[in-house]
Amino acid sequence: MAAKVVTVAFEGVEARRVDVEVQLTGGVVAFAVVGLPDKAVAESRERVRGAFAGLGLSMPGKRIVANLAPADLPKDGAHFDLPIALALLGVMGVIPPDALDGWAAIGELSLDGRIVACAGALPAAMAAGAMDLGLICPEACGPEAAWAGGTRILAPRSLVALINHFRGSQLLGAPVPGPVIEGERAKDLRDVKGQEQGKRALEIAAAGGHNLLFVGPPGSGKSMLAQRLPGLLPPLTSHELLETSMVHSVAGLIARGALTRARPFRSPHHSASMAALTGGGLRAKPGEVSLAHNGVLFLDELPEFGVQALDSLRAPLETGEVMVARANAHIRYPARVQLVAAMNPCRCGHGGAGRGACGKAPRCIRDYQGRVSGPLMDRIDLAVDMPAVTAADLALPPSSEGSAEVAARVAAARRLQGERVLDLIPGASPETLETLNGRAEGELLDRICALDEPGRALLTRAAESGRLSARGWTRTLRLARTIADLEGAPSVKRIHIAEALAHRRTSAPGEVERVV
Repeated sequence: MAAKVVTVAFEGVEARRVDVEVQLTGGVVAFAVVGLPDKAVAESRERVRGAFAGLGLSMPGKRIVANLAPADLPKDGAHFDLPIALALLGVMGVIPPDALDGWAAIGELSLDGRIVACAGALPAAMAAGAMDLGLICPEACGPEAAWAGGTRILAPRSLVALINHFRGSQLLGAPVPGPVIEGERAKDLRDVKGQEQGKRALEIAAAGGHNLLFVGPPGSGKSMLAQRLPGLLPPLTSHELLETSMVHSVAGLIARGALTRARPFRSPHHSASMAALTGGGLRAKPGEVSLAHNGVLFLDELPEFGVQALDSLRAPLETGEVMVARANAHIRYPARVQLVAAMNPCRCGHGGAGRGACGKAPRCIRDYQGRVSGPLMDRIDLAVDMPAVTAADLALPPSSEGSAEVAARVAAARRLQGERVLDLIPGASPETLETLNGRAEGELLDRICALDEPGRALLTRAAESGRLSARGWTRTLRLARTIADLEGAPSVKRIHIAEALAHRRTSAPGEVERVV
């Protein structure tokens, strides 16, 4: 006798089909789980045994074999408990053999028969819908799974409630999607005293999705400005919300199905490892760069991060995705983020000029900033030197312009970018099309950044000086296009190129001169 239930195994945010086959055979009484299970999956047999005992059901006095196919696909996590239990109930005749046709299942079992929440309900529901199946998941995960749209969802609280549903003595209703909640209230740019150059750079970065670096002594407002970037960004689109929520679902960060359209803002401590930043570990979970997908990754005290950890971000910043390589699998996570970083000019904090100047300058500056590699620095579009805040700055009244006014200009510039790209690529879907200047490339970049002769001459002079790489050329063009968009200018002119070069750190790490 045998019964089969469909479930999923997660590879990044992708849920792959797994068939759970349970068979009763003669021989020594035992309960075996086969098919490349990890420790958590292998322990499912004890949780299933305990849950059955909690319901007053005795295990069959036969050899039980639970096969997870395909056998060469690694399986991890406790969400295999429920499909194994359901297949066993089917082969025992507790529920009708055909009751599980058309359903996939995920869920962890407690020893008293309750179905406990597990990570990954949203991608599991999306995968079930793609297979033309419904999904059975824990009650706590029902509101999250319901966001999958047309997929049928059953979300029982316990195993006995599910048994009663399939036997017809109790009817389980479909869960409703969780609420869309407001994110944490964004901090207002009006709170920042002085630092007009930093505010200007923040606005440009927000408008085009550019990477940004603040360099300045302690207390100059670097972190304060970075924390106000989310208040300048538009909410997530429906497509971005689904992408971001899939990553957060796999990481177990969605509570009771509540989603938010606020863009992610992740700020890991500088002691974070390479696996913590880019993903990995024992079960290859998403890292901070993926949890910030479609949002902001803020790295404070940039040179204090490990060299390997920082350099592991180079590829994600360029490609918008992370590939976590293992001997038996390659797991892909999305990682399209806007990097914002902050650092002191040197280890002492104040650099080689002004009050409290470092007595070891310029060597201290060169050694400290040199901990950030040139290739990573080359991926940063705007670098702003932040002077110390003076008493005169602090005595100023609050600015008349806050985040709302700047956000309006940012939204107008982004809308202009979207309309321009749609005009150049007719028939493309605005939901999936990349419209921000900060990610334009190839022929599209050439078409949106046609330069006048003075502008091209200035950019060529900067490149010929040897301080602007090929990547730097491209990123300067993108930055100039955003500056022009904020002004509503139809074309990129010399003045836009000049401001882009002024904001770009064209010298090697540790050097303070610029070439414009």
